[in-house]
Amino acid sequence: MDVEIKRDGLKLHGVLETPATPSYDIVILMHGFTGDLGYQKTALLAQIAQSLHEAGLATIRFDFNGCGKSEGQFSKMTMPNEIADGQAILAYTKSLPNIRRIYLLGHSQGGVVASMLAGYYPEDIAKLVLLAPAATLKDDAQKGKLMGVKYNPDAIPETLTLDDGTVVGGFYLRTAQTLPIYEVAQHYAGPVCLMHGDQDKVVDMVASKRYHAIYQHSELHIVAGATHQFREATRSETLKLVTRFLING
Repeated sequence: MDVEIKRDGLKLHGVLETPATPSYDIVILMHGFTGDLGYQKTALLAQIAQSLHEAGLATIRFDFNGCGKSEGQFSKMTMPNEIADGQAILAYTKSLPNIRRIYLLGHSQGGVVASMLAGYYPEDIAKLVLLAPAATLKDDAQKGKLMGVKYNPDAIPETLTLDDGTVVGGFYLRTAQTLPIYEVAQHYAGPVCLMHGDQDKVVDMVASKRYHAIYQHSELHIVAGATHQFREATRSETLKLVTRFLING
């Protein structure tokens, strides 16, 4: 069912799906840069949610501010306010009846949000899944590049227009330069599943390797042939790995 969560005057749109059981574990799914919760059946998060439902898990997917059906302007999106979105979704999820355990799953930039949210709320998150987490966004911001577009990192523009016409705010770039990604993430000591494709041309797999180095209980899967979206033949393997990790133990 559709749900609406308010965060600082903005309405965030989400989709909550639960099994027909008295109680259940639930997975919060977080999408990547310029993405959405997965409205197409072929979308990564939509297919992950379907696989999790078949295994008896509940899911809640949502659009970050300025994305999909959520309110806000994408040009005002920043990593800090996406983390605030995530905190609002976590608070909403914790208020639901019949919840046993809460898991977090993030893809790409959503993986960075999920990793930091788990670091801020380690007692609330039972397991964490990071798919191609885009922690290199900080490295890129310090170098002055975003999705192939270059800018002066020492004189950040008010806005930056990407090749596809997407307008990114300068404050996004500024906050990305100093974001304490790994410093916050390492406060999470629970089980972590890291997955990264060896053919990912968007986010270098060094990001997942760095996460693996700071976590106490993580497993790292380098998926042969997988791109950033884990498409085609590697999609099935991805779904199986994620589902197995969350339902076991």
